[in-house]
Amino acid sequence: MEIVYVCGRLIFSLASNVYQKKLSHHGLHPFYIVATTYCVLSLLAAPFLGVIELNHLTYNFLVNVSLASLFDVAGWMFLVLSLSKTDLSVFGPLNAYKVAVSMLLAMLFLNEIPSVQGFLGVLIIIVGSFFLMPPVRTHQANRLINLLSDKGVRARFLSIILFSVGTIFLKKSVGDGGALATMIFWSLIGLPLILISNYFFLPHKIQQEIKATKPHLYSILLIGLTVFFMQYLTLLLLEHMLVAYALALFQLGMVLQVFIGYRVFNEKNILRKLLASVVMMVGSFLVLVA
Repeated sequence: MEIVYVCGRLIFSLASNVYQKKLSHHGLHPFYIVATTYCVLSLLAAPFLGVIELNHLTYNFLVNVSLASLFDVAGWMFLVLSLSKTDLSVFGPLNAYKVAVSMLLAMLFLNEIPSVQGFLGVLIIIVGSFFLMPPVRTHQANRLINLLSDKGVRARFLSIILFSVGTIFLKKSVGDGGALATMIFWSLIGLPLILISNYFFLPHKIQQEIKATKPHLYSILLIGLTVFFMQYLTLLLLEHMLVAYALALFQLGMVLQVFIGYRVFNEKNILRKLLASVVMMVGSFLVLVA
């Protein structure tokens, strides 16, 4: 059953990324796109409140799901910001770094200790990222500097760190209250957080963004639906797997993201990016089977 969850999660994640990138190309601000996503998430989650035994939810659950929502809202903001500035064929493979960050955080906070092979897998992921950017004449290490100089890439790394921290609290809240309760409260708590963020970051553009939304209501609804199912499948996986290993499984979609970047957005240098994806995927597999 877990392989079904993984495949579903990969498909929904890819679909949401494609439509989020398309919306950003239509002029909608990335932070506003996240706000519309959480509006749909809340509408989907609210009806399920009736099936949750609220009196059984603990204080620890509420604290952990609130912290997870806080970090994930910020993570989504920088994720969509990255999509608006970076090729999907670069954005996708960078997701492999989530394995390295989550492994470190899981070691510190969840006492999940990977093997030597797991650490080797992380090293291979880092090496693979050198192939994402074109070579420079001076020194091989400048490829990584070139990669980090891209604003979209920096936003992606920041989103990875935020999501990885959020995953720690998500795993704890799933352990305390289950996947469904976590999904519901994660969605509902995230809505006011993203609305407050939009109020502070886009104080004079909200009306303009709302007017620009009308032609794209179908895409907004589709993004909300795909994120809802993607997140719920993620929570189901976190119930039964180590954090770093669950996230390693999610990296299998990076080749698909490179291919979709080429087919849908006409992105260049696909062979080199496919090579980077394969190398980084090998690292993810080593983490997975360690």
